[in-house]
Amino acid sequence: MSAPRRTISEKIRDTFDTLTRAERQLADSLAENYPVSGLASITAVAQNANVSTPTVARMVQKLGFKGYPEFQAALRGELKAQISNPIAKHNNWAENAPETHILNRFADAAIQNIRRTLGQIDPAEFDGACALLADPKRPVHIVGGRITRALADYMFTHMQVARPDVTLIAANANAWPHYVLNMKAGDVFVIFDIRRYEHDLLRLADMAKTRGVEIILFTDQWSSPIAKFATHRFNCRIEVPSAWDSSMAMMLILETMIACVQDCTWKTTSGRLEELESLFDRTKLFRKFI
Repeated sequence: MSAPRRTISEKIRDTFDTLTRAERQLADSLAENYPVSGLASITAVAQNANVSTPTVARMVQKLGFKGYPEFQAALRGELKAQISNPIAKHNNWAENAPETHILNRFADAAIQNIRRTLGQIDPAEFDGACALLADPKRPVHIVGGRITRALADYMFTHMQVARPDVTLIAANANAWPHYVLNMKAGDVFVIFDIRRYEHDLLRLADMAKTRGVEIILFTDQWSSPIAKFATHRFNCRIEVPSAWDSSMAMMLILETMIACVQDCTWKTTSGRLEELESLFDRTKLFRKFI
């Protein structure tokens, strides 16, 4: 199975240390409203970044493109992939499906997603997010979208045991201002948002950011628009041979983060676990074999 194609955003992150000051300024400009920000003329893109047109041309070549038209064609392909619905994604897969069994094809894609995701995560970025989540002085708020709500719920179930002051934000967007009302500067807000990025989540992130909240974003390889508000961002590969996107790579990062927070807070977490087990015994929630 061929390796998944890297996005332009990923290429920029991989080469960022080799870019000149002007090229880094251009990279930051392209990150705003990516990938649409790169679909204007080369002159307009240069003006938006306050750099010269030759700077744009040089960086495009550094990213491996022969010229600006090829660069834009790749961006248009990414935009099409971002907005594709489940039916379109399934049709694209079915036309190119290899003869091997779905178990093998799906597993190969999921394993590649995990490898590519892990390969691009900065350990310092990961440790920084864990430190925020483990800080008992910082209340934690968690929210997910239509599909990623399951990940938000999973994280909440574990985090509320590991430490106090953890809130799962309800699915009903009409109630979200009530949650924002309780947010304050320094709080931690974990948001899950993958393609086709949800307008309500973006507005929620904007409101939370104005209150000084630190946002940890779990998103896909193309990046949710919420990325511009995020203190820490984790881009996880999600494409598999299915009409639906895969959460396996994202779940791996999430579970590792939960384990890290648990280690950092173990003195508190162990006591909470003991108390929780006592409560379980009283409610007879689990079957006892002895």
